[in-house]
Amino acid sequence: MLSKIDPANILFIDIETVPQVWGFENLPGVAKDLFDQKTHWKQNLHEKSVEEIYNETAGILAEFGKIVCISCGIITPEAQFRVKSFYGEDERKILSDFCDLLHTHFSKNKSLLCAHNGKEFDFPFIARRLIIHGISLPRILQIQGKKPWEIQHLDTLELWKFGDYKHYTSVHLLAHVLNIPSPKDDICGANVAQVYYQEKNINRIKRYCEKDVLAVAQIFRRFRNEELLNLEE
Repeated sequence: MLSKIDPANILFIDIETVPQVWGFENLPGVAKDLFDQKTHWKQNLHEKSVEEIYNETAGILAEFGKIVCISCGIITPEAQFRVKSFYGEDERKILSDFCDLLHTHFSKNKSLLCAHNGKEFDFPFIARRLIIHGISLPRILQIQGKKPWEIQHLDTLELWKFGDYKHYTSVHLLAHVLNIPSPKDDICGANVAQVYYQEKNINRIKRYCEKDVLAVAQIFRRFRNEELLNLEE
């Protein structure tokens, strides 16, 4: 039960991803063919070109995307929220630094990772990119052979579903219905690739990612009927 979990054992995370290259035309020839094969059904279903599908989906596919920011947050004993972000152009360094954090502070049996839609996106995306870069998976990301109750992952979307597995609610909609204050943003997930490649404004992406990870922690607090957190500067 959520009420029995010590928040000090939870690392809240959110990731931002972009296509590995800007524009389908910039993919190497073999990668173009493979992306076309992987998404051909979607092109037919939505009557869109492969270029359009690439712009819409490449950033959320671990085979064709990459991580540009991982924001992590912890709840302090004083009910403050501390955030640290790993971000930039060097995905391998982002992943290595994130893994160092996991190895150092979140490698115990009681440690937990928490994200919104983390079980379907954040956690597997990180794990796949780690394997692609030849980086060993931290213990907390290793799920093979584990029983469901042994997996150290929390997912606020899954908690909100209450068993209704066809249901999807974004972190922003859930924060809204739970009356969690959210600063107005000038960016959304669909804009991240443009901000990264055309504006080259990684700090803007970092701020957006940090707001999302705070929202996840706030949602977790609301699920436990606890007061909302303040962001520690």
